[in-house]
Amino acid sequence: MPPLVQLQPLGEPRSRLGAALVEAVLIVVIGLLGVLLGAPAAHAQPPGPETFCGVYPDAPACAGGAPPCETCHETPPALNRYGEQVGEALLPGMARPLSAADFTTGLPLALAAVEGLDADDDGWANLEELLAGSSPADAGDQPADEACVDEDEDGWDLCGYDLDYAYKKVMLDFCGRSPSWVERAEFNLRGGARPAALHRALDACLDSEHWLGIEGRVWNLANSKIGPQLAVKSGNPVGPIPLADYDDDYAYFVWTQTDGRDARLVLTGQTFARARVVDGHTVYEEWDRAPREDLELRGGDRYQAVEKERRAGLLTHRWFIMSNTMFTSIPRTTAAQAYRAFLGYDIAKLEGLWPVAGEPADFDSKGVAAEACAGCHATLDPLTYPFTRYEGIGGGGAFSTPYSYAPNRLNAFADEDGERVKEAPEAGVLFGQPVADLLEWAQVAANSEAFRRATVRDYWRLLLGEAPRPSEEAEFSALVNDFGGVHGYSVERMLHDLIDTEAYGAP
Repeated sequence: MPPLVQLQPLGEPRSRLGAALVEAVLIVVIGLLGVLLGAPAAHAQPPGPETFCGVYPDAPACAGGAPPCETCHETPPALNRYGEQVGEALLPGMARPLSAADFTTGLPLALAAVEGLDADDDGWANLEELLAGSSPADAGDQPADEACVDEDEDGWDLCGYDLDYAYKKVMLDFCGRSPSWVERAEFNLRGGARPAALHRALDACLDSEHWLGIEGRVWNLANSKIGPQLAVKSGNPVGPIPLADYDDDYAYFVWTQTDGRDARLVLTGQTFARARVVDGHTVYEEWDRAPREDLELRGGDRYQAVEKERRAGLLTHRWFIMSNTMFTSIPRTTAAQAYRAFLGYDIAKLEGLWPVAGEPADFDSKGVAAEACAGCHATLDPLTYPFTRYEGIGGGGAFSTPYSYAPNRLNAFADEDGERVKEAPEAGVLFGQPVADLLEWAQVAANSEAFRRATVRDYWRLLLGEAPRPSEEAEFSALVNDFGGVHGYSVERMLHDLIDTEAYGAP
């Protein structure tokens, strides 16, 4: 199918984002990008989500303000069958690519045109599925049968939330084992007190090794954020080229997620954490040392080199800036990873675009101001400037200190990237808001709706195995809202509400 929306094509890349970004964006432009993306902040894209919810305001998928990507996509930008039907009905006689205005005008008519079709051939019309909260593109997800069977062969209540099912799931998810026969019998004997017993079981399991231990579920939740590579790992075990120890990062991540701590510390904290096993139980302890003291204690291959007043959680941990910034002056890969890992926006998929006027300025002469690249870099480069003063492996000159904060770092890149690189500011822009440096970047990020949504989504996917379905969007959005409110950014408080959702407790 030809492209539906006019987007800027990408040419030969010259930034360090590399060919993967270009390939992804080239794929995007031939799809229905922006029809139903769930990122409300993607200002460079047509307002497809808003238009969809204007047509179907009562659809469960719109409970959170915008439908999830999965309404029209498989893994974005690939379309599912419903998305293909909408694309085929969208102004079929008009030449492609469509302008943003034509796209927005034609989308309501296209949606109406496919309401009576059955994209997934499950016997339910697309409109019936949308209004019922099931997926019109997934034959295995159908509107609930009003005459549902009360129980299946396992005795679960199939018509809604089942406390016995939820109890068994809590034990499996958080303790790593099924409840014993005695435990199940005791739970059932509690009758009307079973909801309280369910939450006591959760409290006990939140301290289990399965959940918070080294290599436990929370530990491994950080894999995509940290990106471990044994070949360059310091510490124990050690790789052949030890450059940094990511155990610091894993321990700090778990520390921020447990014992009721404020999860925003993952971006804003200025201390560190370590994991110790005491009598078979993992204990996470906060610690803080000046770089010189840490150097003397742990050696040059492990110490954390950023002074406390310049730390911003995992964003300034040695491993993060080593593995992402490496030798680059304008470390776009570092900013893109932070945006993706902690805020849920993947610029390679054109998510979360907030173009800044006058950008990209292309201070490092990488060609990113060309028409083929500017569409992404007008957002990415202002995101990146606050990261430019943090040294990577050592590209800042013979006398630079790797992995440290260096205000004049860019001066050492003039021979490679041109004199203008020294003019690159430390101030940047995040979500349209100016930020003076990385400390302010981290504060704006940690207090954003994007951070709340990304954090809750991490645990939702961990426990339910997939992103929220359209019919679950209301429950998911309530958790996102409460995470920054009554939960006080405590992951454990949020989890107590998550296990009460029908999405979690319905068989």
